Amino acid sequence: MGIDIIFKIAGVGLITAIVNSILKKCDKDEIATFVTLAGLVIVLVMVIDMVLGLFDNIKEILRLY
Repeated sequence: MGIDIIFKIAGVGLITAIVNSILKKCDKDEIATFVTLAGLVIVLVMVIDMVLGLFDNIKEILRLY
């Protein structure tokens, strides 16, 4: 869980930016906005999963059940 998550987030951001710019050039601004929001949700789910893993590790270290 080191640098690979950074590459995943960057990959989602890059794909979202490319699709967003293509859709804006095709005058599909509403769909481009939804694509941006979908990319944001995907990244938030990944970050929330990491935070939950962090809390589980802290519980395990401190032996809190």
